[in-house]
Amino acid sequence: MYKVAILGPESTGKSELSRALADYFQTEWVPEYAREYVERLDEPYTFEDVCIIAQKQIEQQQAFENKHTNKFVFFDTDLIITKVWFEYCYHQVPDFVQKKIEENYFDFFLLCAPDLEWQPDPVREHGNDRDHFYNWYKREIEQTGKPFFVVTGQGQQRTLNAIEAVNNAFKNLI
Repeated sequence: MYKVAILGPESTGKSELSRALADYFQTEWVPEYAREYVERLDEPYTFEDVCIIAQKQIEQQQAFENKHTNKFVFFDTDLIITKVWFEYCYHQVPDFVQKKIEENYFDFFLLCAPDLEWQPDPVREHGNDRDHFYNWYKREIEQTGKPFFVVTGQGQQRTLNAIEAVNNAFKNLI
């Protein structure tokens, strides 16, 4: 089973793309836990909240360690995004987060470009900084040494571009 993470700045279609890829490849996808968690808060999130989110992401990954569903599982986010938020908001990253990233859990990354129109919602914070975060996520992915593809395009074309990238990335393996 190949594990694919979908990353990108806010409002770049990660959740929609994760669902669409899972539907196309007839497999599972793991929703972004941070959104669910932050939506339940009555006050701004804290360093401890982000630690809880990171731990849940690790648990979600571990749930697939020995599970063999189909050829793929798609994750709507990765600890790289959580690491960047730790650095951006608190100027520190817990050791357990960095250690887990260094284990290179994912086989492939899809990085969503900020070429979609910003869609504000109560959880999103940085509509004007999407290019900044996109470049930061890209640098972090490059440091893993794992292959990645930048997903661009509008509507169905975005999904088709991602499907083609996944097929090309694994064509000799599946």
